[in-house]
Parts: sequence; structure tokens; C-alpha cells
Amino acid sequence: MPVLPTRRGTFVTTLALALLLGTAASLTACTGSDPADRGAGRGGADGGGKGATHTVETAMGDVKVPAAPRRVVVLDTAELDSAVTLGVKPVGATRAGAAHSFLPYLPKSLTAGITEVGEIANPDLEKIAGLHPDLILSSKVRDGRRYPQLSAIAPTVLTESTGYPWKQNFRTHAAALGRTDRADKAIAAYEARTKAVTKALGGRAKAAATEVNVVRFVEGADIRIYGKQNYIGTLLADVGLGRPAVTDKAADGFSYDVSPEQIDKADADVIFTSTYGNPGRAKVTRTTTSGLWRGLRAVRDDRVFPVDDELWIQGIGYTAAGQILSELQSDLTG
Repeated sequence: MPVLPTRRGTFVTTLALALLLGTAASLTACTGSDPADRGAGRGGADGGGKGATHTVETAMGDVKVPAAPRRVVVLDTAELDSAVTLGVKPVGATRAGAAHSFLPYLPKSLTAGITEVGEIANPDLEKIAGLHPDLILSSKVRDGRRYPQLSAIAPTVLTESTGYPWKQNFRTHAAALGRTDRADKAIAAYEARTKAVTKALGGRAKAAATEVNVVRFVEGADIRIYGKQNYIGTLLADVGLGRPAVTDKAADGFSYDVSPEQIDKADADVIFTSTYGNPGRAKVTRTTTSGLWRGLRAVRDDRVFPVDDELWIQGIGYTAAGQILSELQSDLTG
């Protein structure tokens, strides 16, 4: 049974996102900050007028940033999701991949006008400097070695890593942007949504009894069975879904990697699949036409759901989460 094409056009609408998160409608090219949020970083604030600053705790130590940054550059997909969730349109962002400048789960109306500043983990420093930013957001794992050059351009806030600590990172982004009140609202909306999905699945006990695997086909690499310490793993946990024992074998909690000849280890009640890169070179057909694949419970029960890799795996943030939860509920209750 081959994997079906990933779904397009099934995400919640921009209006629904705005209602869910209460932020998208306020995006502007100049970021600014709500008066109630100014000086709301995790540290001291120097007044609230023009030129005011506040201190943010980062992976590189305390950093003093503008109380109301207006020209923000983001250097990864999680930082872009955070900015959009908080009602901020950056002036610059790194390119997400070869196919798209910015991940397509974000409506074009929210990313139009953002200047590309190179690839993720390989930003164009000259281009960034040319945008005259007053704040740069990234992570140590992506741009730690470039921190001296970036911080010479503008105050630079780096989280330690990306993916699994996305909720903590979002708080740091919100502090840097002076939008902690908006962050509280986005978090509350997400928590309410996860509870609603759990209820739609029949409650915590029934959700926990449904074992779910996320399988990612990766060009030029082994197949990944995602563990619990990654972005998508946190969403499944928040809904209360069960995870097969194989997820406990994931290296550093991230993924348990297998060859097509070991795909039987992905056995579960439900399997969500995504593909990164060229499907042929990611071994999609070779795997999904095998007897081992056809023997999986989810395949036999027609409970394999192809999903968009750019949303489920690469998005990382509350705006992505809102759309993933909608798909999750639709697939598991349909």
C-alpha cells in the first residue's frame, strides 16, 4: 500500500487562525509592541519610552533588547512561527528550503514582503545587516558560532536548541519581542484546543489506548520513527495519545531510525507519515510496497495518514500546532 500524496488545502483558514490565536490580524511590517507588553522581558526594564530596553535571559547570557523592537530578523522556522503567532511580521527571515522561501502553512498574506536572508544555518550576514534590524532571533544549535557577528549587527536572542523545547523557546521569543501578554493568550488557546481534541477522541483513557507512530521518510537517510522528545511528540502527549514501546528506544528521545527491512518496528494502531526530500531517494515506494509494511496494524486497518512534512515536522510553533490539531482530530475521528 503506497503512501498517498500529502494533503494540501485542508488546514484551518486564516480567519480560524486569527480567532484561535488572536494575533494574525494585527501583523504589520513594523513589529512594534502593545503598550501593556512593553518592558515585559524576563529581567529589568529601562522605562517605557523611545529607546527603552529590557533584559532577556538567553542561551548566551542576559541580552538587552529594545522594549518595542520594530525591525526583527528571524533565522529559523520556529522563530518565524513565534513571530507570526505574536502578531509580528519580521523584516527578514531565512529560507525554509529549496521549494519554498517560507513554509506554506503560513498564509502568504502573513509572509509577503519578508526579505530572504539566506538559508537556515547559513544566513547571509551582509544581507541581514542591510536590513538594519533592531533584534535577531535564532538558536544556539543553528547560529551559536555566528553569535559574535550577529550580535555586532543587532541584539541577538538565541535559545539553546529548537524542536522539543519549543514552548520554553516561545516564551523567550515573546519576552524579546515584548509580547508576553499575547503569548499567554496563544498558550491558553492551545491548551483549550488540546483538551477539546482529547474530548473529541473519547477522553484521556480512550486516547491513551490508541498507539500512534509518526514515520518520516528522509532523502539520503534512514526512516525515522519519531520518539517523544521532539515537537510533534509533545503535541501527541498533550492530547494524551498512546505511543508504542519503540518510541522509548529513540536516540536521545528524538527518533528510532530503521531501514525499509525493519519497518515492522513502526507497528501501531495509527501511523502518520511524512516525506522530506525526493520520495524515491527517501525509499517511500520501496518501503510501502513491501510485505512488512502491508502487515502493519495501521495499514491493515486503513489508518495510515500522510501529512505535510513542512507543517508537522518543520513548522514548530503554536500557529503550526493549531493546524496540526485540526488534522489530528479529523483523522482520528473520521
